Amino acid sequence: MTQEAGAARFHRLPVTAVDRLTDDSVALTFAVPDELRESYRYAPGQHLALRRTVDGTEIRRTYSICSPAPADEAPRTLRVGVRQVDGGAFSTYAHKEISVGDELEVMTPAGGFTLAPAPGRYAAVVGGSGITPVLCIASTLLARVPDAEFCLIRSDRTTASTMFLEEVADLKDRYPDRFQLVTVLSREEQQAGIAGGRLDEERLTALLPALLPVDRVAGWFLCGPLGLVQGAERALRGLGVRRDRVHEEIFHVDDGPAPARTAVTTPAHSKVTAQLDGRSGSWPVQDGESLLETVLRNRPDAPYACKGGVCGTCRAFLVSGKVRMDRNFALEPEETEAGYVLACQSHPTTEEVELDFDR
Repeated sequence: MTQEAGAARFHRLPVTAVDRLTDDSVALTFAVPDELRESYRYAPGQHLALRRTVDGTEIRRTYSICSPAPADEAPRTLRVGVRQVDGGAFSTYAHKEISVGDELEVMTPAGGFTLAPAPGRYAAVVGGSGITPVLCIASTLLARVPDAEFCLIRSDRTTASTMFLEEVADLKDRYPDRFQLVTVLSREEQQAGIAGGRLDEERLTALLPALLPVDRVAGWFLCGPLGLVQGAERALRGLGVRRDRVHEEIFHVDDGPAPARTAVTTPAHSKVTAQLDGRSGSWPVQDGESLLETVLRNRPDAPYACKGGVCGTCRAFLVSGKVRMDRNFALEPEETEAGYVLACQSHPTTEEVELDFDR
């Protein structure tokens, strides 16, 4: 489940549709010019970074692609879901200002929360806007693999706040024997189905074995707020699910404490060497700054989006040297074990560090 290698680039893409999903969420559709279609080929579950500049300040946000990935050709359109966040500089702009015909700066696809379509049974536990990448994963899988099955357990506040309600219902209608849908509402009682309330570790530990054979699920996809994802991961671990079958993507980290940060003292004369888009350079690391900050001072084209250790856009291979990451909500254990780090969260602990953004 690793992200595709290659240089991430921004291109201006025209908006061809703005669809209101709920009172606080919209879907944006972009047209991809023929000459850029190969650059925007994506794996099911990947995301796009959108960029705008306001009063000289650059703002980047990542949004997952929700439409099925084409099987045999590069995409002609891209569709992402955007939920409005209180005070959100980009999400408010998306909801109030973006209209058909506007052009936005869109980075080529990135992210490792993906599934290569293959036979088997798969499942997901999602909360809120966490449905976005999973909708792409499930719809692509079911369309391409005739004997694959997918179980979606989704948590939302109310029916009115549920994103992609029609798209998920369409999957249920199209694949009634292969797509299982379980909806839990935390602030609204349902007339039928699962009782309302939050999906925490205790509840999921009891619920999941009653829904499907947990030990026969080839891949679990957990996406949404930090608390939901961590609770689901603990429940699966308690049910004996192997760690390599669980894949996680965090959409929000403000509902749980961030890991404590200790003071960072950069080794004297510390230097980072970075390979990016086929070119290499070496630069001194200023005391306390992350490796991404060092690279950006010299290579503004270095890939990043959130700078919070969540999206994984700045993922790089640690060729040599040692680093310490402040936090990591994007890389899976097998990626860190293979030598990948998040440049936005990494600080050198040796005088020389070498990163490769192209791997």
